[in-house]
Amino acid sequence: MRILLIEDNLPIANAVRAMLEARKFAVDVATDGVAGLDYLMRETYDAAVVDVVLPGKTGFEIVREARAEAIHTPVLMLTARDAVEDRVRGLDAGADDYLIKPFVEEELIARVNALLRRGDKPVSSVATAGKLTVDTGSREARYDGLSLDLGTTEFRLLEFLARNANIAFSRSQLLARVWDYDFDGSSNIVDVYVSQLRRKLRVAGGRDVIETVWGVGYKLTA
Repeated sequence: MRILLIEDNLPIANAVRAMLEARKFAVDVATDGVAGLDYLMRETYDAAVVDVVLPGKTGFEIVREARAEAIHTPVLMLTARDAVEDRVRGLDAGADDYLIKPFVEEELIARVNALLRRGDKPVSSVATAGKLTVDTGSREARYDGLSLDLGTTEFRLLEFLARNANIAFSRSQLLARVWDYDFDGSSNIVDVYVSQLRRKLRVAGGRDVIETVWGVGYKLTA
């Protein structure tokens, strides 16, 4: 799952990012409204967490302009304002939910998960491909009933491939969907993580689960 966070307060942005990444979400961060809207318009996200008061464009403007361009990414707005009219204004602009600062981690995660369930394309918490199951609810992956000990990025990569079984993706496509938007590295990192996943799958009895598609990249075979 890929989340866009638009928040100009760096301590808050870092804290929210850590909360989400601890639950194995991939998180892109924009620290001003103009960049945030650009991210939202150009990339595909499962949900966005957007502050109201931002330099460049407000959260209200971001949501309103995104909706005008038929961007239907579910949006949770963050604000220190607790006035009813501000919440109404945000919802009228096209936001899906509202969370007032300060908030606790459990409420943020619960609201993000609710947005994901509410999206235009509901996604089950369990992705199944052949003998492989990836459960985003429990953050557990199993092959033929055997638990796979995966790191955060390994889990995200395997989940994405499992949800898109039998579809070949290039390395650049996998970087865009699984790694952070501002990832500073080469596509060789994809090969490294695929190799690690293959090794762990083989230990559980899964051979040729992730195939190399020559000239393209990789696909997970159900």
